[in-house]
Amino acid sequence: MVKVIIVAVFIGLIIAVVIGEFLSKEKEKYSKNDTIDPLKITIQDIDHMEDGLEFEEYLYRLFLALGYTDAYKTRGSRDFGSDLVFTDREGYRNVVQAKRYSYPVGLGAVQEVYSSMRYYRAKKSIVIASNQYTAACEELAGYNAVKLLNRSDLIEIIDKFKADEIERSKDIIEAEPRIILDSWDGYMKNNKVIKKDYKAEKRILAEQQGK
Repeated sequence: MVKVIIVAVFIGLIIAVVIGEFLSKEKEKYSKNDTIDPLKITIQDIDHMEDGLEFEEYLYRLFLALGYTDAYKTRGSRDFGSDLVFTDREGYRNVVQAKRYSYPVGLGAVQEVYSSMRYYRAKKSIVIASNQYTAACEELAGYNAVKLLNRSDLIEIIDKFKADEIERSKDIIEAEPRIILDSWDGYMKNNKVIKKDYKAEKRILAEQQGK
């Protein structure tokens, strides 16, 4: 009986410590969010943010400060590829994927935000990154009309906002994406060069010959 009581007390202490640490982290998180003032945040502050969630929170507050009153941040989990949703000045709904990376952003960002458009009933999609993009990411974005805002664009948006040039900041955000146009006739004639995995073809050929 005594052993049972001791074990129960020990488990209770562990649970209390875990809950205490969780509450402490939550308090710290909300405290940090309270200090995310778009007028004070610099690109260097963004570089030193602990994770992408803080960057998402910053962008959400920035968009509200820019006057996008209907902007909202999506849930942390099951966001379906979009971190932020807002309606632009033309009345079109936009989905945004936020990437605070210390390395170039890959094509996964384009795939995620583009695939979220129908779920959020959006007309346009944007990726906002604290870094640059890979060539593959830029190419896929061009074919799917996904707007890519890189580090230089983000810095300009921040600078214009702080200079009270709100409309100019919005112009950068809402600018038309770089689009790679491809004639549909080209698809019908099947003359588009597609890179193949020839090693996979060789494996199948070898298997067929071995039968």
